[in-house]
Amino acid sequence: QGFGEYGFPESHAASFALLVYVSAWIKCHHPDAFLAALLNSQPMGFYAPAQLVRDAREHGVTVLPVDVNRSVWDSELEGAVESLRDVRLGLSRITGFRQDAAERIVAARADAPFNCPEDLSRRAQLDAHHLHLLAQADALKPLSGHRHQAAWAVAGVDTRATPLLRGTRTQEAAAELQVPAAAETVLADYRATGLSLVQHPLALLRTQLNVFKVQPAAVLRHYPNGRLARASGIVTHRQRPETAKGVVFVTLEDDTGCVNVIVWPALAEAQRKPLLASTLLTVFGVWQCEGEVRHLVARKLVDHSDLLQGLASRSRNFR
Repeated sequence: QGFGEYGFPESHAASFALLVYVSAWIKCHHPDAFLAALLNSQPMGFYAPAQLVRDAREHGVTVLPVDVNRSVWDSELEGAVESLRDVRLGLSRITGFRQDAAERIVAARADAPFNCPEDLSRRAQLDAHHLHLLAQADALKPLSGHRHQAAWAVAGVDTRATPLLRGTRTQEAAAELQVPAAAETVLADYRATGLSLVQHPLALLRTQLNVFKVQPAAVLRHYPNGRLARASGIVTHRQRPETAKGVVFVTLEDDTGCVNVIVWPALAEAQRKPLLASTLLTVFGVWQCEGEVRHLVARKLVDHSDLLQGLASRSRNFR
């Protein structure tokens, strides 16, 4: 009883404090290694991969895309050891891609780099499904060009070649297909890997959102206390602590940062659908700031998820 009332809480607090200190030190001095470690530990933690990558890039970390000629299963560090190193996204970031297929790619690549999708398929023994996933994730760019060209190239690969034909390679001119637009690229990136290194989705929607007179997070950060404000962002978190008496805390992310939103119980009940169902949420309210603490107290919620055109983004809800 004595240990349960005193010893366990004390030891738990001490061990947690040590973990927090070490984590904070690593994030401060080695944000590159911190990012790679968190990406390799997914799914876990409070933040999604897209948020982790955005934060790391804001702190000077260069993040490199998945590349079938460079990536291994996990995300790894590349470059000189003396400074911040680049983080190369691993094949594990591709939704639905199997680890055994990634290991075959790495093993075959050790002999020689791949020179075309057909060479990749034959030497790494990849089926049509895995080739399609690589093309959709833009991981074949060094072999066949942009996404559209990669999709065309893998569609023509015979993945069931007989032993006699496995050593042969088809020689044909690459298709000249239209380069994907920025919005199409970002949408495809999120569908394939859950993040995009090209642009944040909100950066592509500024023209549409300007109609509602919303301000980016970077602008709201300098608003005075009590000013009317409007914000739009992808919902990354919804929290309703038991001690908050029904208050819901929402975090919105745009291309310039995050906005913390407070939704009082009455508004949460009156606008339950946009509060709980939105991927892209617009909030009209009052800006409050005290020192470094800033948040938007909501008065009206609007679901603008249709502007994302089906972009796949998951929020952390009430956990």
